[in-house]
Amino acid sequence: MTEVLAGRNQVREALRAGRPLNKLLLAPHLEGRIIADIINLAREQGIPLQRVNRDVLDKMAGPHHQGVVALTAAAVYAELEDLLARAREEGEPPFLVMLDGVEDPHNLGAILRSAEAAGVHGVIIPRRRGVGLTAAVARTAAGAQEYVPVARVTNLGLTLADLKGQGIWAVGAAGDAPQEAFAADFTLPLVLVLGSEGRGLSHLVRSRCDLTVRLPMRGRINSLNVASAATVLMYEVLRQRGRVRP
Repeated sequence: MTEVLAGRNQVREALRAGRPLNKLLLAPHLEGRIIADIINLAREQGIPLQRVNRDVLDKMAGPHHQGVVALTAAAVYAELEDLLARAREEGEPPFLVMLDGVEDPHNLGAILRSAEAAGVHGVIIPRRRGVGLTAAVARTAAGAQEYVPVARVTNLGLTLADLKGQGIWAVGAAGDAPQEAFAADFTLPLVLVLGSEGRGLSHLVRSRCDLTVRLPMRGRINSLNVASAATVLMYEVLRQRGRVRP
């Protein structure tokens, strides 16, 4: 199965990460530093490069390709153990994010982008009842999906039980939680669990969390978009751990 990657940053990050690409398509007369990077990386990796008219790219990837399209194999998901191994390799307590039924590809893409910036070791999503690594997700992530491993699991509840058995704390985000997030201890090995856009955490997943936290709300709305809430919480983890990766 072939996947289409579209957009200058997305394709450049795929090349930088060494993702196998079958072919690279560029619109005529493109210039600039990013385009030069893409061309040089493609040549170094022996990836065929072809110039085609923009209407061809429009048909393949829609109107937002920025003149750059890459053809590659479908996204490959990581295993849960890969995420934990990454934390061990970096000498850090595990910091994972689990998404319970997030369905909007733009939310997943935005979460992946923030996760990469905040140093998350990996993201866990359900095999069903949630969006996967689609082209729309990749466009929003703007290349971050090349650096943040995503594990797709059959049962979130059993996965939480497995992680807790390995000494990882499960912290759920819920608007009615008794504790504010900024008062919680995020320096422990943890998996941050966020619910779907409309329903929040499912009853089963929430029951498996060691604790739940909420973000303080001072305005008239009672909740944040899941991607916005995830970003705030991830950066609170990063702040408490006191380390910013180079």
